[in-house]
Amino acid sequence: MGYLYETHLHTCEASACGKVHGEDYISYMMDKGYSGIIVTDHFFNGNTCVPKDLPWKERIEIYASGYERALKAAEGKDFLVMFGVEINFNKDEYLLYGIDKDWLIANECIMDMTRHELLDAIHKAGGIMIQAHPFRERDYLSDIKLAPTACDGVEVYNAANKPNMNALGYEYTVDLGLPMTAGSDIHFFHDNEMGGMLFEEKLSSVNDYASAVKNGKGIPVRLSPDGTITPVSEIKEQTVSTDLPTLPVLYPEGK
Repeated sequence: MGYLYETHLHTCEASACGKVHGEDYISYMMDKGYSGIIVTDHFFNGNTCVPKDLPWKERIEIYASGYERALKAAEGKDFLVMFGVEINFNKDEYLLYGIDKDWLIANECIMDMTRHELLDAIHKAGGIMIQAHPFRERDYLSDIKLAPTACDGVEVYNAANKPNMNALGYEYTVDLGLPMTAGSDIHFFHDNEMGGMLFEEKLSSVNDYASAVKNGKGIPVRLSPDGTITPVSEIKEQTVSTDLPTLPVLYPEGK
């Protein structure tokens, strides 16, 4: 069946909406059949719980602690724990893969970057930038912001989204011809559908993941509660939209 990786996961160490400590995810995700996880806590311009009044380095240390606790808990187990970031601009969010804690410590300037400037910086570090849940609609959102030229790919299946929201993202990404990813956007333990990326070969690092996605490798999949893994491309309700977005669609940095 291959190797399944969670690409979008939040801990309570750094995400204000997270309910699970980093170390507690390991046995849970292994039992679900995952071969690894990427911890993508909300960064300081998103729904973070990291104090704002500390020096930058101390804030990064706290931010990375959920990942580090998960990493330590996975020692000695056949389970890969990787580091990622979910960063927010104006309520449009992006998943960053291929950077680490040291890179964040050395790049406080990212807080002042535009989407395209951040994309360039991530590329220079050897990573990728994926727009998360692009057609998500929530009561705290007034619009949908798309940045097709400011990302390397799009999260087309987000298990926390309704099917039509994912389908709109899938159609959008097909039109763009960009790589697709999938993830659970998990914040707490549950028995609902989940998501992830399925690979034929085992990954060795987050850089391995970033390179694979950039080169079009990996299959976005849905994990059903009974353990069935289905390619998102085979799920009609997740790939064929039935309604238009109810929120206005904006292109903040051009199409």
